Amino acid sequence: MTTLFSGWAQTLQDGWTLFLRLTRHTLRNPETLLVGILLPVILMLMFVFVFGGAIATGTEYVNYVVPGIIVTCVGYGTSMTATSVNLDMTGGMYERLRAMPVRPVSLLLGHVANSLVRNGIGAVLVFLVALAVGFRPSAGWAEWLGVALFLGLFFLAVCWLAILFGLLAGSAETAGAFAFVIMFLPYVSSAFVPTETMPSWLRAFAEYQPVTPLIETLRGLLVGGGAAGSDATAAAAWFGILLLASFAAAAYVFARKR
Repeated sequence: MTTLFSGWAQTLQDGWTLFLRLTRHTLRNPETLLVGILLPVILMLMFVFVFGGAIATGTEYVNYVVPGIIVTCVGYGTSMTATSVNLDMTGGMYERLRAMPVRPVSLLLGHVANSLVRNGIGAVLVFLVALAVGFRPSAGWAEWLGVALFLGLFFLAVCWLAILFGLLAGSAETAGAFAFVIMFLPYVSSAFVPTETMPSWLRAFAEYQPVTPLIETLRGLLVGGGAAGSDATAAAAWFGILLLASFAAAAYVFARKR
């Protein structure tokens, strides 16, 4: 038991060291952080001020669109992890770790922690800008806790999927394509317009893809009405299964590379 706990303690310590390394890299290349943070903010401002007046949602458009922007922010910010992991695996960092008294799995934990911090900064900034342009959430502490839990589940699922993509990709350019996959889904969902306004063939896809129930759950928690049980259940099922599958697959692929 002592050996087990000491092993985990060493892994976490190594992960913390590698997290600090990734953070220093991020600070030395601030354009990556700025793109991940500013792009969702620019999207929100564009949709609110350019398209908001023409889109009927039954509520203030800024209240309607913010949950979708938050999901887009977290998804895009997490997708950059795929490129970062691939660069470490193909650029010699992983080989150097294998020659050191460091648990290799701590490299992945460092990437998860770094992505969490980047996404946290981005999400907070989006909320602050949204409040400045008229977003008025009616959530109490229980609803905010629900928002945090669902966003956390979404983050972990997409983060481990990004890690898997980064491990499998042959180059950083290929790994970067993961961002386009993640960015595509919110646009074909209820993030920016109600699905009822879409053509029937597109509406069927939009309503049954995983991002829509997540956005509807967040919207219900943030701006009133509460999360619909069916949407919350669907979102938890989609991203719970995705998290387990991505984590298991990433662990398998990573082990095969050792």
